[in-house]
Amino acid sequence: MSEKWTTADIPDQRGRVAVVTGANTGLGYETAKALAERGASVVLAVRDVGKGEQAAARMTGDVTVQALDLTSLDSVRTAAAALRSRLGRIDLLINNAGVMYTPKQVTRDGFEMQFGTNHLGHFALTGLLLDLMLPVPGSRVVTVSSTGHRIRAAIHFDDLQWQRSYDRVAAYGQSKLANLMFTYELQRRLATHGTTVAMAAHPGLSNTELARNTPAALRLPLTWLAPLVGQTSAMGALPTLRAATDPAALGGQYYGPGGRYEVKGHPRLVTSSPQSHELAVQQRLWAVSEDLTGVQFPVGRPQRNSRPSGPTITS
Repeated sequence: MSEKWTTADIPDQRGRVAVVTGANTGLGYETAKALAERGASVVLAVRDVGKGEQAAARMTGDVTVQALDLTSLDSVRTAAAALRSRLGRIDLLINNAGVMYTPKQVTRDGFEMQFGTNHLGHFALTGLLLDLMLPVPGSRVVTVSSTGHRIRAAIHFDDLQWQRSYDRVAAYGQSKLANLMFTYELQRRLATHGTTVAMAAHPGLSNTELARNTPAALRLPLTWLAPLVGQTSAMGALPTLRAATDPAALGGQYYGPGGRYEVKGHPRLVTSSPQSHELAVQQRLWAVSEDLTGVQFPVGRPQRNSRPSGPTITS
């Protein structure tokens, strides 16, 4: 395998079933497209079915569309029920969809938009689909985080929904930190099952629609700098694809671009912030997320204060 990992390194995916959220554009589109080209049966789980069908028409292979609005727990439950009736198994669940730096808004369930979409929606979807993955050897849950998990980020248990005051950058950081904490706690719970593993990835600075809500003070500099220091959506999708398909990948790992400051480059293993590994916060976030979503996972809590003995090997 080349040191510069590309889509050419993706193993044959025939016989595998992948569900990719937010797959009608940007990183999700490139992720789904690459998996379909390698033979996977891919479901584009998207809010706008029309755009999803247009995206599917541009792909080669077995690609279908499922309506999913992560800002609504009713929609998440409906989508999960539909997928359960359609699919006998899921090999890959790619939690890719997200919003970034949105003005103060709430989801249909009253959650702050970024936390509700990026974390709680995917938390609920994963919990509702996980039993379709547990019997499947080599199945993986890959959740897309961001270098934003380091920027003014913390889990504000005293005001998770930013009702007292709102900072769109810090709220985004909270949601992306939550993505990582969810991944690490999920991996800890999955470790005893020996089949499904959880991993995370981030795309660096990629040219996508996600940054459309960037604050005005940053928008112009990013517009000029992104083409110079960033990378395409196809390159930005590579860390997710490597986490999802590299036979050498291990549960609990985090992939990102290999260039300086993880802004761009071919995917490699990277590290997340020290606070993303705080066990007590991970477990508290998990309990709060179960309460807020009403979703219980089919994998129990690991032994109290236990830590993973190391990444879990997956085929």
